[in-house]
Order: sequence, then structure tokens, then C-alpha cells
Amino acid sequence: MVRPTDNQPGVLQSLDYWTIGIYLCLLLLGWLSVCGASYTIGDTNIFSLDTRSGMQIVWIGTSIVLALVILLLDDSLYDTFAYVIYGGLLLLLFFTIFNPHEIKGSRSWLVMGPVRLQPAEFAKFATALALARTMNIYGFDLRQGKHFLQASAIILLPILFIVAQKETGSALVYISFLLMFYREGMTGCVLFTGIALVVYFVVGIRFADVVIGSSDTRLGTFLVLMLVQIFTALLIRSYCHNRRLCWRLIAVSVGVPLAALLVSLTIVTFNVMWVQLFISVGTIVYIFYLGLTSRWRNYLLITAFAAGSLLFFFSASHVLNNVMGAHQRERINVLLGLKDDPTGAGYNVHQSQIAIGSGGFTGKGFLNGTQTKLKFVPEQDTDFIFCTVGEEEGFVGASLVLLLFLALILRLIKMAERQPLRFGRVYGYCVVGIFLFHVFVNVGMVLGLTPVIGIPLPFFSYGGSSLWGFTILLFIFLRIDAGRNLVRT
Repeated sequence: MVRPTDNQPGVLQSLDYWTIGIYLCLLLLGWLSVCGASYTIGDTNIFSLDTRSGMQIVWIGTSIVLALVILLLDDSLYDTFAYVIYGGLLLLLFFTIFNPHEIKGSRSWLVMGPVRLQPAEFAKFATALALARTMNIYGFDLRQGKHFLQASAIILLPILFIVAQKETGSALVYISFLLMFYREGMTGCVLFTGIALVVYFVVGIRFADVVIGSSDTRLGTFLVLMLVQIFTALLIRSYCHNRRLCWRLIAVSVGVPLAALLVSLTIVTFNVMWVQLFISVGTIVYIFYLGLTSRWRNYLLITAFAAGSLLFFFSASHVLNNVMGAHQRERINVLLGLKDDPTGAGYNVHQSQIAIGSGGFTGKGFLNGTQTKLKFVPEQDTDFIFCTVGEEEGFVGASLVLLLFLALILRLIKMAERQPLRFGRVYGYCVVGIFLFHVFVNVGMVLGLTPVIGIPLPFFSYGGSSLWGFTILLFIFLRIDAGRNLVRT
């Protein structure tokens, strides 16, 4: 049972109206963008249910009703039924795998007459609730292996089901939960390892075919193996506090390969990679020895990092060429500048950049865009809707949208930090991570800065599933936050 105290506000007074205001502004701007993206020259009624702009009004209206229902419910229900909601969404994701309806190569949609729902959009808030419930248990500590694995399993299950639906983009969104993990005590080494793997992949693939001078050494391999050694040395400095060993490793890993490269270019031609591999293996063996003799677990973990880095790098090329689909490989090659394909894999990005650039500083005005009206940009009212903002509203409008999202994210962080219970804080940071990932990746892929993985821009992209999913995700947190001042008896 909960009740407000005599000198503390109740739920209605505790609602964060700034966040609600930002939400309503984003809904309005999102609807205007859908109008601009879906408008066909000659249409006389943008409110007709036969148009996407008209249907988006329906999705917005039902989303607002959902938000009101969520605010009326007791916030303790989300804690009590977290596992039930999570289990129900997992079952829905599982059954969706066998869905006979395939839309654009994906089986992630449930088709019920004229209505189409994408369970993956709702699994985000369900997973966030399950994580919050699990991590709110007394004594839970992410730094303990069994607890870390338990939390990771909650994230991994929906990822596996979504990947089985051939919806890789939606599965990648779950990476955003690492932000919450980091806030709740996960060692920074895990986050650093993730960033390092991305660097290895990008540098290694981008410069895989570049030969250094007249030697047999590939620039990508040379740089990555040197980075592995430098990163390993820095981890020893940070987590083992061994400055002397750190600087010695950096001196050897940089100095010896450069000297070997000079010999290869001027005296005897050979592949410096073998010298670097010899250094790497020697370093791994030595650090492992230090871990055994000192019984310091950090040395053993850094050994695993170094060995895993080498294994990841040498398997990256195989994964790119033999595991990834042809369309995914094409998109990565275009993104990394390995292939210029403005009419093929890079067509969407190329056309969206033209649309945004043509908007100039103030834009062409509402419904006056040419690139979008002539349908040059595929998926311009869903995944690529931000190009409509750039074309019709220009730099000013695009900046306003990004500032609104920034304000929303900063507000959510403030709300998460003021939660009296860990349940609310964990759920809040899950919400922050999801919104941050969606905005960063969606805007980035429209600008050609991130791979095209097909995820919506919150409150802007056309569709009921994404709008409902983001609304539920946000307003559950608003309801939890509104109950922070209640005394529970």
C-alpha cells in the first residue's frame, strides 16, 4: 500500500511535466515530418485515413491513451509483473519466428488483418523491466560472475529470437543496455573491450588491402596488432598499476615493429606481421605467468583480453566475407569507403544526403521538399525520415529536433539519478540507453556516419508498433518516477 505524506506531493504533483512536454513536441514534429515524407503532389486531405499522415494521427491518439492508462496504474505493478511481461513477450517473439508473413525479408511482423505489429518493439520495455526486477534483488552485484551472467542472459534471449526473425537491426539495439550495466558497477574494462573490438574491425577491414611501401606488410594488420599491444599495456597500467611494465610493453610493441618495417623496406622484404605476432604471443605468455605467480586476477583477465583481441581480429575477415549476408557486406564496404555505390547499396544514404543538403539553413518549407515529394529516398517516412526534417526545415529545424532529443535524454538521466530504489534507476538508465542508441544510429545512418541497420527514429518514424513501444517505454518510467515520494507501508 502506498500513500502520500502530509508534506510530500502525490503522484499527480510528482509527474515530470517537462518530459511530457518534450514528448508532445516530438509527437507534433514527428507527425509534420510524416506528412512531408508521405505527401504526394495533388493530395487534398492529409488527414484522410487513406494516407499515412492520417493513420499516424490514429497511432498518436492511441499512444496518448496508452500513456494515460499507464499513468493511472499503480507503479508497483511494473515491479510485481516484470517477469510475467518479459515471459509473455519472449513467447510472442518465439512464435513470430514461425510467422508465415515475410515483409522486406524479415519475419518480425505479426499480421492480423489490416493491423501489423512488431513484437520486437515491445520487447525493449519488457527486457528493461526484467533487468530492473532482477538487479533490484538484495545483494545483486554485477561484479560477481554469476550475477553478470544472469543479467546478460535476460538480454541475450530476446536478441536470439529477434535475430532468428532476420531483424538484425532491432537486435543490435540491446547493446544499449551496456550503458545501464556501466552505471550499475560493471567494470569499465568490458565497455573498453567493446570499443576496442569495433576499432579493430574498422581499421583492419578498412586498410586490409593497403600494402606499406614495397614490403609485404598490410597496413590494417600492422595497425591493429600494434593497437592490441598498446591497449593491453594501458589496461595493465589502469587495473594492475604497473607503470613500468606498461611503458616497456609500449616501447617494444611500437619500437620493434617500426624497426622491422624499416628493415623490410630497405634491406630484406618480409611481412612484419610475424614479428608482431611473436611479440604478441610473448606478451600474452608473460602476463599469464605474472597472473599465476602473483595470483592477481586482473593479469589473467588482461591475458584473456589480449588473446581474445587477436582471435577476433583474425576472424573478422572470415565473418565479413563468409558469415554476413551480401547486403550487409555491401553496406559495410560502402560505409568504410571501400566501395562507391550510389546506385546500389549506398543509394539510400546518397539520396538522403542530397535531401538534407538541399534544405540549406532554413529549409524549403512544409510540404515543399523536392527530393522527398518525388520519392527519391526509399523508406523516407520510416527509417530515413530525418532527411525530410533536413530538407523541409533545414539546419535550423534539424538542430531543433536534435536539441529536443538531447533535452529528453538529459531529463531522463536526471530522473534516473533521483530514484530512491534501484529498480527505478536501472529501468531509467535502460530507457536512456535505448533512446540514445536509436537517435545516434538513426541520424548517423541518414548522414552516412553509421551502418544502415534499419531502426526507427523515436516518435518520428511512421508506424504504430514503434510509437506505442517508445510511449510505453517512456511512460512506465514517468509513472515509476512519479511514485518516488510515496511512503510504502
